[in-house]
Amino acid sequence: MRFQLLGPLALADGPDTVVLQPSKPANLLAALLLNANSTVSAGYLQRAVWGEEQPATAKAALQTCVLRLRRLFAKHGVTGTAIEAVPGGYRIVAGPPTLDLLAYRDQVRRATAMDHDPEAELYTLRDALSLWQGALLANVRSAVLHRDEVPRLAEERLRVVERVCDLLLGLGRCGEALVDLWTATRVYPGHERFHEQLIEALYRSGRQSQALAEYRRVKDFLREELGVDPSPSLRRLELSILRGEELGPVGQAALAASAPGRAAPVVSAYGEAVGSGSASGSASGAVVSRVVRGETVPQPDAETPEPAPAPEPAPASGPDLASAPDPAPGPDSATNPTLVTAPALTSALTPVAAPAPAPVTVPPGAATGAPSAAGACAPPADAGIGPVPAVPHFTGRAAEAEAMAARLTASPSTGPADHRALAVVVSGAPGIGKSALAQHVARQVGDAFPAGRLLVRMTRGDGEPRTAGEVSAALADALGATGEGRALLILDDVVDADQVRPLLTPGGLPGTGPGLAVVVTSRMGLGGLIATHGGWVQRLTAFTEAESYGLLLAALGAERVEAEPEAAHRLTAVCGHFPAALRILTARLLTRPGLRLADAVDWLGDDPLARLTLTGSPGHSVTGLFDRALDRLDPRLSQAFTHLAQGPPELLADGGPEHEGPVPEAVREQLADAGLLEDGPPGPYRIHGLLRAHVRRTARIRDRRTEKV
Repeated sequence: MRFQLLGPLALADGPDTVVLQPSKPANLLAALLLNANSTVSAGYLQRAVWGEEQPATAKAALQTCVLRLRRLFAKHGVTGTAIEAVPGGYRIVAGPPTLDLLAYRDQVRRATAMDHDPEAELYTLRDALSLWQGALLANVRSAVLHRDEVPRLAEERLRVVERVCDLLLGLGRCGEALVDLWTATRVYPGHERFHEQLIEALYRSGRQSQALAEYRRVKDFLREELGVDPSPSLRRLELSILRGEELGPVGQAALAASAPGRAAPVVSAYGEAVGSGSASGSASGAVVSRVVRGETVPQPDAETPEPAPAPEPAPASGPDLASAPDPAPGPDSATNPTLVTAPALTSALTPVAAPAPAPVTVPPGAATGAPSAAGACAPPADAGIGPVPAVPHFTGRAAEAEAMAARLTASPSTGPADHRALAVVVSGAPGIGKSALAQHVARQVGDAFPAGRLLVRMTRGDGEPRTAGEVSAALADALGATGEGRALLILDDVVDADQVRPLLTPGGLPGTGPGLAVVVTSRMGLGGLIATHGGWVQRLTAFTEAESYGLLLAALGAERVEAEPEAAHRLTAVCGHFPAALRILTARLLTRPGLRLADAVDWLGDDPLARLTLTGSPGHSVTGLFDRALDRLDPRLSQAFTHLAQGPPELLADGGPEHEGPVPEAVREQLADAGLLEDGPPGPYRIHGLLRAHVRRTARIRDRRTEKV
């Protein structure tokens, strides 16, 4: 049994997680776990449970809360962890295996000792960040804990996110750092260090005008909202960009300075401890945090000498800005109600195994004006390979998960097909939950794969597919670092069979043997791949009504959902039991804890497509998900699908209405294979209601795009 604090307070036993309902015992348990292995005074526990104004019977009631917690432990089979009464208060004993907060801190301590090996440190820090699973203590209603403890924990996390971004810049992976930093700067607009890292990443990627635009944006924010100027290091960075100077490499000394545990905390403009401040810098200098709850508080600026200009390379190209800010997760992580709130910068969790680009030298005296290649960022080096992250609050798919786990843990086949590593293909519509199911099962069956489990993103952030050769080269190092025994790969968001087929031939995956297992997730059915390489197919459809209701329970808590069960069922119906829509809905409801579910039904029902989006994170939207899927289609298929979605349901039948003419069966089969048509009834196919509504709304715009093609 494991306690989870880095998100909603929960008890986890393997894949099973119980999110505790908001209650006084939950407040007490959170206060004890936040101070695990230490004596917590009875007075502090009373304030944590009841607030500053306590009832006269608080002392006796605290003993009752402890008794209720002990009964809760017994009910859920918690053994080896007990609440001890000690002189002056209570204590709970826990360790990294039983408390995620201690496991996180242990991982960070180990990473700090790896400062001589940036790759290993980056991998370890990201593994630590994967333990964060949503809004801190979202189901704990204690004003004292949210005032005193949550900002401190947020500080710990953001210090690590800063360090990860510094490591990425030092390793030349600016394209990857941009995704994390774009999200971070929007969530924490007063956190200057994130802005400095973002501007530096843009400039090193050859995007000088965008770097200057970002500087002016943060400058305007600081002046208008806080009445202060940007920090000296930000102003120096702007001057370097205006002069076209080379920034030089991100030095090891600067990287060491940003390591967690080596810098004083900084306080944001909103009174929250959110970053590491001046010591958390690169060669561009230190950041000054000046505002604490409206008061100007200067801190010494740790001046660092300007680096000597490095030789200028050929200009590095970067990804288009339109793709960089999109923090959307893998195409199908939407199965689960990940709590999309400010502390959750999930894009910082996906490590990459590609080597940093080598410096390019030019003759002395060459013209300057582009970022230096020493630490310059080449987006094509982004290999998208890392450990399989945890899936928070996974719900539903019980039968599918059990079948997949049995398939993956079965003994590998023998005979002439030994080289065929393909085990499972998970397919279905965009946003249906393919990635989430694959990752959840991979975490479940970890004991069967002692050599490790890796997640391989088969498409880049801009939607372009990676080639088999590119993935194979990047996997050479990643698989070479694994241990002995079987390994498991998830090839996520495969575009077509030809993209993955070379990887499943002898020698396609370097350093692997017959014990390797491969799970492929794809919107396509990949029937041709199954025909040539075998394997087992798991085709996902929308949730059942019970699974949708379970998702709301897991994300919003039983107290809120069970208070309005009828409204909860109506909400799931408005979302069409579509996992991506439900995930976005729960995220929006979590940010509006006072909104009744019955009121949310009317609010959502007025315009579901417009409201199934996260305003602070445009990449998380049902319309964006559908648009990205439709943009992948061949223009002729796109026209056919638009025709089907705009017409009556009879168009999907074999004959079709006489005045419309039939849509060829081959076309319908291709659209079904792409996950855009679902199996009937009525008829052989149907289109999900949300997708049909989206196509009808955007048909005119999409027709114009198709004409240009």
